[in-house]
Amino acid sequence: MTAEEIVLGGYASYMEGDMEALGSIYHPECKITMNGNHTLSGVYIGFDAFHKGILAKLNTAWPGFKPEIEKVVSNETDVVVFLKITAMNLESRSVHHLVVKEGLQVEFNIYDDSQLAAEAIQI
Repeated sequence: MTAEEIVLGGYASYMEGDMEALGSIYHPECKITMNGNHTLSGVYIGFDAFHKGILAKLNTAWPGFKPEIEKVVSNETDVVVFLKITAMNLESRSVHHLVVKEGLQVEFNIYDDSQLAAEAIQI
């Protein structure tokens, strides 16, 4: 599988609510960085920390949270996903940069309008 196929498979797993499948594509030491200065911002190491620190809180933080992929650009290891994000009190764009090595995501950087996200956050 290509890096892009692995990443898009992860987004599909997330949308289906299959956290086990999503977690299976993460390297145990994957570094996930959520930019900004709000409750969910920070650096998370490994899928469990990412799941507990961000994914499990998304719908509480932004009720009705829904990402929509608009465009994907990739090479052998790097995948950049451009998204439209909608939720209660939030409509924004986000860019996700993921790095895949040896079939696993090893890095995930989340770039969004953190000021807008902070103003809309519910937790």
